[in-house]
Amino acid sequence: MAVERERIRALNSAPLRKDSAQYVIYWAQMNRRVESNHGLLHAIEIADRLGLPVLYYEGLTCSYPHANLRLHTFILEGVPDTECRLKKLGIGYVFSLRRRTADRNDTLYRLAKHAAAVVTDDYPTFIARTHNTRVPAKLDIPYIAVDSSCIVPMSVMAKREYAAYTIRPKIHRELKTYLKAAGPIRPKHKWPASHQPEMQAMHTTVERGAIPQLAASCEIDHSIKPSPTFTGGRDAAEKRLQYFLKHNLHRYAKGRNEPSEQATSRMSPYLHFGHISPLEIALAVEEHAAQHNLNAAEYLEELIVRRELAFNYARFVDNPQSLGNLPEWCQKVMEKHSKDKRDPEYSPEQLERAETHDELWNATQKEMLHRGIIHGYYRMYWGKKILEWSPTFQGAVDTMVEIHEKYALDGRDPNTFTNILWCFGLHDRPWFERPVFGALRYMSLDGMKRKTNTRAYIDEIRYLETTGKDPAANYRPQA
Repeated sequence: MAVERERIRALNSAPLRKDSAQYVIYWAQMNRRVESNHGLLHAIEIADRLGLPVLYYEGLTCSYPHANLRLHTFILEGVPDTECRLKKLGIGYVFSLRRRTADRNDTLYRLAKHAAAVVTDDYPTFIARTHNTRVPAKLDIPYIAVDSSCIVPMSVMAKREYAAYTIRPKIHRELKTYLKAAGPIRPKHKWPASHQPEMQAMHTTVERGAIPQLAASCEIDHSIKPSPTFTGGRDAAEKRLQYFLKHNLHRYAKGRNEPSEQATSRMSPYLHFGHISPLEIALAVEEHAAQHNLNAAEYLEELIVRRELAFNYARFVDNPQSLGNLPEWCQKVMEKHSKDKRDPEYSPEQLERAETHDELWNATQKEMLHRGIIHGYYRMYWGKKILEWSPTFQGAVDTMVEIHEKYALDGRDPNTFTNILWCFGLHDRPWFERPVFGALRYMSLDGMKRKTNTRAYIDEIRYLETTGKDPAANYRPQA
């Protein structure tokens, strides 16, 4: 089955290298997986036409913003899974680990000298967005970006959508076309042993038991420790999905906004780093729901409609974290209330260290510091309070972005930016007027106490903080 043309964008006009080409490159920037990967499938399509094998290239540098032990470890944990699966399929693999800023940073360009084309991920934020702008002009072969991050390709939406209610019917109309399994990975031409020696000099072998030592050798921030909750990689993603289907899907709709219920999927780190695709999750959820007579509509709404609204937003704006992207009514609110007194007022450093008067808010920040995520419902509260306690609106958004980039395993993602800007009115509507917030939606501690078991959550995070062990790491449902 051919990759849908709506997923494919040629980002330069260079011709294929034919006579001297040795392979076609798939560059895994964001979709770090083998299965259900339309970018890899398209690379195979090109390679099959040319009679060539495929080389899967994946890099990890020490120079990305806030490079740290948590993020590095999560990515490294996925490498052995990828290498094992590619070897079985006859696809070449180079994983390049740039440990120090003094090390050379040109592996892709060296590999491209012998390639017919480069296929990569179409992704609207973080480093992939930058690479896909700058790299194509530097190559003399085709550079093709493929959307394997969304179920309905981003290009199907011709313009920016302003709320879930505007994109929802458009998404639902397209699902019958795109909500189907990606094609099987069957390259016609296997990676030849003769290519292996020249690749070994560029390849970093990652053995699962040696990951701590490998990460320790990198010139990164070692103060932000790996998450006790999340292990990276394809195997971990598949196990987490199966646990969610078996234990949590049937109670998701009722328990998703109650953190103590542990009813969510917590797939966001795996989606962000591409260890699993939303397409795979959606198909598995639909199948499980049908077999067990469950209604999965609320979960699929979050996974498909809300997530793809975020990708749509990021695709059509220049800077996804800019307050300038907010609707006009939000701009007027911020202008009107920019001088309102904040009481209390906290610095970014105090917020990062979870040093506020609010025990619940401190727990949400500590969940970020230790687990690398915040429960979705409490993350809204977390963001609203940063808005309320920061001297300026711009300072508030900067603090939220900075914390996510340093600590979050699902940060730098389209969902990150839309979740943050939702606190300032993005994809929302005007509410009642009040100080600081104006007509922006307000969230209160009393409201959290009425709606959720705040004490259970605070105690859970305190245990995590004091022991370094996560009592909810395996998603054990409450008895």
